[in-house]
Amino acid sequence: MKICSMKLNYKVLGQGRDLIILHGLFGSLDNWQTLAKYWADDYKVWLVDQRNHGRSPHSMEFSYQLMAEDLNNFIKQHKISSPIILGHSMGGKTAMEFAVNNPIKLSKLIVVDIAPVKYEVHHYSIIDALKSVPLQNIEKRSEAEEILAKNISDFGVRQFLLKNLYRNNDGGYSWRFNLNVISDNILPISEFDIPIGMFKGETLFVKGDNSDYILDSYKEIILGKFPAARIETIKKAGHWIHAEQPQIFFDLVSDFMKD
Repeated sequence: MKICSMKLNYKVLGQGRDLIILHGLFGSLDNWQTLAKYWADDYKVWLVDQRNHGRSPHSMEFSYQLMAEDLNNFIKQHKISSPIILGHSMGGKTAMEFAVNNPIKLSKLIVVDIAPVKYEVHHYSIIDALKSVPLQNIEKRSEAEEILAKNISDFGVRQFLLKNLYRNNDGGYSWRFNLNVISDNILPISEFDIPIGMFKGETLFVKGDNSDYILDSYKEIILGKFPAARIETIKKAGHWIHAEQPQIFFDLVSDFMKD
């Protein structure tokens, strides 16, 4: 199968050693701007929208192999040499897939609350809730939130999703993520487990203590594919560690990135 990569939307901050940050499912580069501004004091930070997310192009094709090739193309396009790559959730799997297939193209890998394992789909309820919003009929963002609230009780999750709602050129509302394609591919995306390859470079896995995305039983699998990895747990944090414990997360990652 021919893999066709695409040019991704991005934002760059600061100067210095290159750091690429990849967001998670239903996210965008905007989710990481606050931390990126702090890292920009010492690094050239590349915030990237992955395909079918943010302001990057939409495509009927959606897989980790494609997102890893998008990243490879992005690095070539911008002539980035040996970056540190940080990925959260879906972005973490993209980063892992890139690293095991291109081990000499990055210096360090940081994987936030995801493991190279198959997961059961956690997102059906979110997808159903998003599809329940009649975008062609709503006139205000508050109407979309009221509809989402019927199926998504967590205020923070609703706000995270609503960051993707925007006024289109016709004056109506649209989602920045490609909801239909994500929905059609959510099973293979969830079950993808980095089947081949190994990255022997320095690797940090960061787990939220209240999250079940990195279980103790996954340690052998992680070390089998990332033998130099260490796994750190941040207390009082769930899946969105960087938002729930930003200072602790920032300090941990900053220490790891130093030579």
